[in-house]
Amino acid sequence: MNPDLDLTVALFPGQGAYRAGVLAGHRERGDEAVRDTFEVVDAVAGERIGRNVSSTLFQPSPPSPAALLEQAPDILQLAVLATSVATYRLITAQGARPSLHLGHSLGEIAALTCAGAYDLADATAVLCERITVVREHAREAGSMLALRCGEERARRLVELIGRPELVVAVDNADAQTVLSGPADDVATAEAIARRLGVTATPLRSPHPFHNPLLADARREFAARIGGFRSRPLSVPVYSPILGRFYRDGDDLAELLSLHLVTPVAFRGAVAALHAAGARTFVEAGAGQVLTSLVAEVHPGVHTVAPLAGRDEAAGVTAAVAALHAAAPRYTAPAPAPGAGTAVTGPDRSAGPATAHAAPTTAPLRAVDTARSGPEGATDGPGRDELTALVRTVYAEAMEYPEEIFTDDVLLEADLGVDSVKQTELLSRLGERFGLGRPPEGLRVADYDTFGKVVDFVAAGVTDSAGAGTR
Repeated sequence: MNPDLDLTVALFPGQGAYRAGVLAGHRERGDEAVRDTFEVVDAVAGERIGRNVSSTLFQPSPPSPAALLEQAPDILQLAVLATSVATYRLITAQGARPSLHLGHSLGEIAALTCAGAYDLADATAVLCERITVVREHAREAGSMLALRCGEERARRLVELIGRPELVVAVDNADAQTVLSGPADDVATAEAIARRLGVTATPLRSPHPFHNPLLADARREFAARIGGFRSRPLSVPVYSPILGRFYRDGDDLAELLSLHLVTPVAFRGAVAALHAAGARTFVEAGAGQVLTSLVAEVHPGVHTVAPLAGRDEAAGVTAAVAALHAAAPRYTAPAPAPGAGTAVTGPDRSAGPATAHAAPTTAPLRAVDTARSGPEGATDGPGRDELTALVRTVYAEAMEYPEEIFTDDVLLEADLGVDSVKQTELLSRLGERFGLGRPPEGLRVADYDTFGKVVDFVAAGVTDSAGAGTR
């Protein structure tokens, strides 16, 4: 992508994105986008979990965020979904459409819904199942804690405490990281952080999300939502959890369940989209948590949070104007057949890898290791098998779920694999596949995606197999 283009991103916030009285003015005026959205959410939530969102959010004295978390955490999560979808509809009803969607944790459900993957009724049902399953399977009380420090320092704090169920759950910005774990462990982390001079803020979250504590809930959640039909995406959706764009044909039940136990790399996701040309970010939801994070890391971008101030109508107008102002600055090519992931403009193009800047130096060699007939083909593993083997090595070393390691995921920008760790991992692959140490002068920066690492190993495996037949 061209970084001179002004791609526009709709940001969909997650847990805690609620403000008392949000969208009440639009509802009182009879705005269809708000009214219809909440009617659907109310109907499905009432049937599935016996709760009504509107009667809580739009009462004369709506509860504060803290009160809502304490008294009705289920309503809090449903309010996040309904508010995001209604805000997006308010904006797009005026003809403004973002180029990309980026959801944060729970917000990915809204991001996918607004991109057409689910209709709102099914999305609400999916969220109700998530609420129910997590409540049923939560082994003990847990919580989350925001730290005013970078991911590396937060990880050192976790290692100092030495509790296996206390984890770094979210990497939001250069100086904001979130921990997740049992309530006692999180309280210990909060006390130690404050002694070290690190600002620590408990988050409004009913459970310790993005934590292995929810592994049982993850499996049950995937099983329960497997029957919901998903549709092709009309707008590309980038996932900070997967480190890539969603693809048409993805198993959304499996991927959405993965959210419960997998860290959120929001900082890396924003960096990837910014490198691709994203310069305008609009928060489709209450408050301005995500736009503030984006502006902190990339101060030159244009951010709009339409529901952050008292005059929400003016905020929506400002968001529409920002999206319209950016739109003429880029031209969208025709989508490639079967595309469903990355973009260069308002429409989708060839695939997710185009969302990242390509390296200036070609990789060592890219070979096709698929098995073929007896005419000179190698007897080594096919590429799918080789990919699975390399993925296992990286997943075990980095303690990430294997699903994260897709061909296009950026190892450093998305997953935090720096050059030192990458060199170590390439050496480990050399030992695993009998290739010896990496060659002298090897530039690890040339292997910035997992797919290029697989190609590197494939070249060595092919050469070794060929030498053995000579």
